[in-house]
Amino acid sequence: MKKILIIHTGGTIAMMEDKETGAVQQNQQNPLLLHTDALSAIADVKVEELFQLPSPHITEKEMLLLKKKIETSIIEDEIEGVVITHGTDTLEETAYFLDLTVQSDIPIVVTGAMRSSNELGADGPYNLISAVRVAASDSAVGMGVLVVLNDEIHTAKNVTKTHTSNIATFQSPQYGPLGIVSKREITFHHMPTIRETYDIEEITKNVVLLKAYAGMDGQVLRAIRTIHPDGLVIEALGQGNLPPTMVPELKELMDSGIPVVLVSRCFNGYVQDVYNYEGGGRRLKELGVIFSNGLNGQKARLKLLVTLEITIDHDEIQEMFYK
Repeated sequence: MKKILIIHTGGTIAMMEDKETGAVQQNQQNPLLLHTDALSAIADVKVEELFQLPSPHITEKEMLLLKKKIETSIIEDEIEGVVITHGTDTLEETAYFLDLTVQSDIPIVVTGAMRSSNELGADGPYNLISAVRVAASDSAVGMGVLVVLNDEIHTAKNVTKTHTSNIATFQSPQYGPLGIVSKREITFHHMPTIRETYDIEEITKNVVLLKAYAGMDGQVLRAIRTIHPDGLVIEALGQGNLPPTMVPELKELMDSGIPVVLVSRCFNGYVQDVYNYEGGGRRLKELGVIFSNGLNGQKARLKLLVTLEITIDHDEIQEMFYK
């Protein structure tokens, strides 16, 4: 049997619903611990509760703690796979951070639940079992960090939460899942061609994320300059365009040495330097805006946080965002 480390971090999967009020909240004891024995038929499991936090409380500090815990356990406990239970609101961000930073090819699987443990049709226990099965699969080695919910296996890079409450909320727009979990087997039908990792020990930078909208001007950018960020990610319009009234302040920001990364607020497609008008992608690229290759805003922010620990060179950052 594979030696699998299960790390519980909190979230809906570890919460209970108050039957009188309908409020979902943390319980004194993690209900997932009741299912530990059932997992012993799948793998040699070791279970730890690293922290118990709703996912909106998760920061880069907790993500870094998870990275270090995984890497230490690989060396000290010779684990062969990891499963992390996590709240769904920021699950994709933690998964992608680990995908960028953990220096190992062992299967790392992040899972969660949309229904708390005592709700009718609770999906947490089944998702946990599925995640352990994937982590114990030889086919998952070298796939990078995976997200497993609702019988589907997704890459941390592409998956995103698409619905506020539906159990099929996690989807990979444009790419689809890597594989499926059935009663009999774990099946991968395609695989990532590139995996990038960056060996960092700390997160010291501050990166801000903005979403562009019709009529947006430079006021918000002026306000952002007052907090002295280390980087900025903008979810731009369409293929990578911005209202022209943003451009003067954007140029001021970049002239002060702050890297600006552009993604699209669309959930399919890439940003491209196509349109040659004021605020258009071609003009923005000429100004020095860094174009990403399909990441959503929250993941591009994490990637910029990580890359800024490696380099502050504009061309090197642009090269990293092409990957």
